[in-house]
Amino acid sequence: MSRRVAVYGAGSWGTAFSLVLADAGCEVTLWGRRPALTETINETRSNPDYLPEVKLPVSVTATSDPAEAACGADIVVLAVSAQSARPLLETWQALWEPRTVFVSLMKGIELGTSRTMSEVIAETTGAGPERIAVVSGPNLAGEIVARNPAASVAACTNEDTAALVQAACHTPYFRPYTNTDVIGCELGGAIKNVVALAVGVTDGMGLGDNAKAALMTRGLAEATRLGVAMGADPLTLSGLAGMGDLVATCSSRLSRNHTFGAHLGRGLSVQEAQAQTKQTAEGVASCKAISGLGQRYGVELPIADTVVDIIHNGQDPKNAVRELMARATKRETPYR
Repeated sequence: MSRRVAVYGAGSWGTAFSLVLADAGCEVTLWGRRPALTETINETRSNPDYLPEVKLPVSVTATSDPAEAACGADIVVLAVSAQSARPLLETWQALWEPRTVFVSLMKGIELGTSRTMSEVIAETTGAGPERIAVVSGPNLAGEIVARNPAASVAACTNEDTAALVQAACHTPYFRPYTNTDVIGCELGGAIKNVVALAVGVTDGMGLGDNAKAALMTRGLAEATRLGVAMGADPLTLSGLAGMGDLVATCSSRLSRNHTFGAHLGRGLSVQEAQAQTKQTAEGVASCKAISGLGQRYGVELPIADTVVDIIHNGQDPKNAVRELMARATKRETPYR
């Protein structure tokens, strides 16, 4: 039976995931905030602003009307920026049926509240945890639309809902696994953006692959110890939604967070880096919220704190790296 899916967010990942859903047999309505863009998508079958090279299947239609997108949707996929999620969901909360399943593609933590995206969805829609899922993994949009092989995680505390989402996006090139550890999957997806900013800075400074490997490994340790403090399974952070996403985001030229950090490492200001990157780098805002979570749970997050210092406190990247390396030595354990 064909499922009706509404995807909110016509950026790179929302467009790419719409392609995946359509290839999996779903009828997809893609919402974008600009009527001119959605009209172009319908006329040309492509998204010229984000993924001009891909042709979308006829089972994907676009609209700028959120109510039209919601009509008859069994699954609502949210691919808007993390910091805009709450006001949008508060505006849209009356559009959906009580049975609607929500799927978050958003990889960020809300500023001010330090809420995860599943918590924001729950607070704004009234949906219980059995109706809220997360899809997270090493899924660079540019490779997904080329239909290159990729794997991901569909996480929900309810196994039946996780299986429903898994079936809705399973294609010959996109292999989703299920998991019930929503917290672990969300933290992995959010923290990897912050670590990718740090890796980008060192790459922009030309500090080499040893520095990159050290940051990725210790970044994974930060994500894991924060996850454990918040009730996540540490093994989740060593899987696709943790290490897998971290490797892809820190290593690929397609990663906007890595690109943003590289601009900073080359000496650009935050404003100049934003102008050059063009698309939203979620880690730029989320780093402050993640640092706040560390303080709330009493967990040291030196890489996240350093990224905050560089982006929000005006710290020179060279001095920031020097201070990070000068921290007191200690024994290495898996996530301490």
